[in-house]
Amino acid sequence: MHHARPLPAYLVQRYQGWKATSFEDNKAWYRRLADEGQRPRAMIISCCDSRVHVTSIFGADQGEFFIHRNVANLVPPYAPDGDHHGTSAAVEYAVTALKVPHIVVLGHSSCGGVKGCHDMCVGDAPELEAETSFVGRWMDILRPGFDRVADISDAPKRVRALEKEGVLVALENLMTFPFVKDAVEAKKLTLHGCWTDIGEGSLEVYDGETGEFSPV
Repeated sequence: MHHARPLPAYLVQRYQGWKATSFEDNKAWYRRLADEGQRPRAMIISCCDSRVHVTSIFGADQGEFFIHRNVANLVPPYAPDGDHHGTSAAVEYAVTALKVPHIVVLGHSSCGGVKGCHDMCVGDAPELEAETSFVGRWMDILRPGFDRVADISDAPKRVRALEKEGVLVALENLMTFPFVKDAVEAKKLTLHGCWTDIGEGSLEVYDGETGEFSPV
């Protein structure tokens, strides 16, 4: 016996509203997506945070982005060890099957996962250091980024810098995947790093040549 219950009423109402309006008005487009399959223009790796709304930020339609969300928009290093790797599987499918031309890693302000990593690294989050913490072990991916910002004396500035380091760590780890590296070197794939300020609605993009994030 499963423990799943009926949907909350507000979700049912919203679905019925969508089906009667947006779906009905674009029925041919949805049928085409179903019949012809997806051909997304980019893969977006973003955070689970409910305040980060990728399709709104970039004005995307259904079928346009292959979106993978995880805690703190991280990518682990390539590790074909037979274990469960949801993010790595999404990257593999996007690059080898869908052949997306772009991967965009999108970080954001006030990221709880990044703050947790910061607190863990300075010794203020013993609960995340426990081997049984899924969040803590996932945020271990960001520890190399913390080492690069540890000398920033102001804590809020250090956390914000770590949010951007998370984007860079993800980009660095993407290049450890052989199929990503091959596609990049063959100029069939480009990697991009962004960071958005939730409260300001601003977007910054990382420039690999200058090593800086610059406003769009």
